[in-house]
Amino acid sequence: MSIYEAIQKRILVLDGAMGTMIQRHKLEDADFRGERFKNHPSPLKGNNDLLSITRPDIILDIHRQYLEAGADIIETNTFSATTIAQADYHLEEAVYDINYQSARIARQAADEFTRKTPDKPRFVAGAMGPTNKTASISPDVNNPGYRAITFDQLKEAYRQQAKALLEGGADLLLVETVFDTLNAKAALFAIQELFDQLGRQVPIMVSGTITDASGRTLSGQTTEAFLVSVSHVPLFSIGLNCALGASQLRPYLQVLNEQAPFYVSAYPNAGLPNEFGHYDQTPEEMAAQVEEYLKEGLVNVLGGCCGTTPAHIRKIAELTEKYKPRVIPQEVESE
Repeated sequence: MSIYEAIQKRILVLDGAMGTMIQRHKLEDADFRGERFKNHPSPLKGNNDLLSITRPDIILDIHRQYLEAGADIIETNTFSATTIAQADYHLEEAVYDINYQSARIARQAADEFTRKTPDKPRFVAGAMGPTNKTASISPDVNNPGYRAITFDQLKEAYRQQAKALLEGGADLLLVETVFDTLNAKAALFAIQELFDQLGRQVPIMVSGTITDASGRTLSGQTTEAFLVSVSHVPLFSIGLNCALGASQLRPYLQVLNEQAPFYVSAYPNAGLPNEFGHYDQTPEEMAAQVEEYLKEGLVNVLGGCCGTTPAHIRKIAELTEKYKPRVIPQEVESE
């Protein structure tokens, strides 16, 4: 069964936070280094994507926990796996391997669970984060025209990442936590170029992030403007994740529900962080909030972002079984 067939039958469940689960292991620098990077000159602690090479056992176990909880789609451990983001650790040369191995691990876990329940196939989403640079905003307040990155540099980095993810076995590509739509456009352009070169395509998911109560992305776009900016690409889904909890995200999902000619996804944080940066929202509290999405028929894909765990995803998966997926409005579909 393809993901297109699956999504017409039910709301698909996306996994929860990778970082939250990794933090539970209380890892040290040596865990991130492994044998391969034992003598690397820079500190590597905190480079979670690298664990796909140095501690694949941990990453595989996290994937399995989310699948056990009911996830239909698991994300690869590659949020920061571009040459741009890995430059902070001087690990640009490891980027292909990080993406390839991350996809292989997720593929292994997904295939294990698909074999157990062939009527409920599991899918691997190649996670492509926003990088730590922005193409639209100057990092120098005294020089508003300055940019730390160019569109072409972003495009090249994303192309490299997407290629490795697909070669590792990803079923779809997820351009996520988009705070600058120009970065996302570079990713989408890179993906389309890669599809042309490979002579094949996979579904593309895009997920933006509303950064505060103004209802805009960091680069200043409203939800509607964000949708319009990426609608030239035949996306599988568009949605929102991160930054906000479920209740704060709801009005912006309503905009996507009314206007998006694609499927709609949502994976909010477990509420807002406390003063220590931790997320206190329980699985039950989060489930009560996302149930409002389901009652209103706002989503086709639902999962969790920062602070969410397999316990949160289990509650979400149980809820989705009671509701029908969002239907793309006909007047939007036919435009």
